[in-house]
Amino acid sequence: MLDGGSRTLRSLSGLIDFDCAARWGSFTLAAQELHKTPAAISLQVKQLEEVMGFALFVRHPRHITLTEKGQELAITVARLLKELRTKVDALRGGDEEHVLRISTTHSFALKWLAPRLGQFTQLYPEIDLQLDSSERLVDVEHGDVDVAIRHGVVAEHPGMLFHERMVVVYSPALLADGQEELTLPDLGRHPLLYDDSTQFWAQLLRAYGVLEGEFEFSRGFTNMAVATQAAVAGQGIALVTYSIARDDLHRSALRLMRGLSIPYPRSYFLVISSRKAQREKVVRFRGWIEEQMAAMQRELDELTATTP
Repeated sequence: MLDGGSRTLRSLSGLIDFDCAARWGSFTLAAQELHKTPAAISLQVKQLEEVMGFALFVRHPRHITLTEKGQELAITVARLLKELRTKVDALRGGDEEHVLRISTTHSFALKWLAPRLGQFTQLYPEIDLQLDSSERLVDVEHGDVDVAIRHGVVAEHPGMLFHERMVVVYSPALLADGQEELTLPDLGRHPLLYDDSTQFWAQLLRAYGVLEGEFEFSRGFTNMAVATQAAVAGQGIALVTYSIARDDLHRSALRLMRGLSIPYPRSYFLVISSRKAQREKVVRFRGWIEEQMAAMQRELDELTATTP
């Protein structure tokens, strides 16, 4: 229950009406979806505001907009209602053994996992997959997620799926006429793409003794998947993890700058609920992804055998 000071929230009805009105930005449209009257929706939201002790909407003549606190609450309510509906549907349909819910980060989902899930489905067509890409941590012990794939510091997670390295990649479009490949001196001739910060570029440049050179760091991105796509588009040379660039390298959308790589302090590991670890769907997924990761590890180790 949510404590609203002198009053306590005792019903989910107001939250459901609030969630719907927040999505539509209209009591009238929310009423149409919920088969209620606009007045009933408005009253439920007003009562919810009284319980909360703060306004959820700003009322305009023809529409409504969320307040700052209303926006924060709307995000939380939408997530909780989604989890609740998912759980009810699973219990109602008896599909707990046939639906595998996977959580992982945006970059890993986009550039590695999603393209491979078809292979898993071919092996186990009876298992339906639900993939949630999010940077937020999930509670596998008490939530609906069956398995989570995250990356963390190697020393803290001895049971890693894959020990990552960062590699230098570029689009073939950057090659000049007659040029077969880019090499270390070319780093000063193109923008150097990065995500979050330039710290890993500094580490690589220092490792290869060229830190004092002149380099252009004019293009940063929100995550490695976006930085990789920018490299595919020929916007510059990127320093990204091998797993994120692997498929683009295999289809020749990117090329590897040979001999240049550095260790990455965070690698991938699998998180499984202790109460779900022996379920057949989880056992099958764990075996499959461990095989996939082991194959990629052998490939990476061979490619970077001569690098620091």
